[in-house]
Amino acid sequence: MLTAVYKSSKKADTYLYVEKRDDFTKVPEPLMNMFGRPQFVMMFNLSKRDKLGAADIALVKEKLSSEGFYLQLPPPEENLLEQFKTENGVSSD
Repeated sequence: MLTAVYKSSKKADTYLYVEKRDDFTKVPEPLMNMFGRPQFVMMFNLSKRDKLGAADIALVKEKLSSEGFYLQLPPPEENLLEQFKTENGVSSD
């Protein structure tokens, strides 16, 4: 299962996986507008991989098979101040 990976020109740490290089026909237009101009990163055989860096490989395979693409979003940002307050029993008032 060859897979092409593109990074977003508009959203940091956002990647789009598609089945064929430069084929975005299965990606909804609103998503492409939000994603911006795709910047090619790499192409690899997904079936020969056991894991991916930040994405769940089983989910990527399932989404590519069912929808023809997979969108990898960055993890949510941590609010370190709130985390510090919680760990130290400080009220947010």
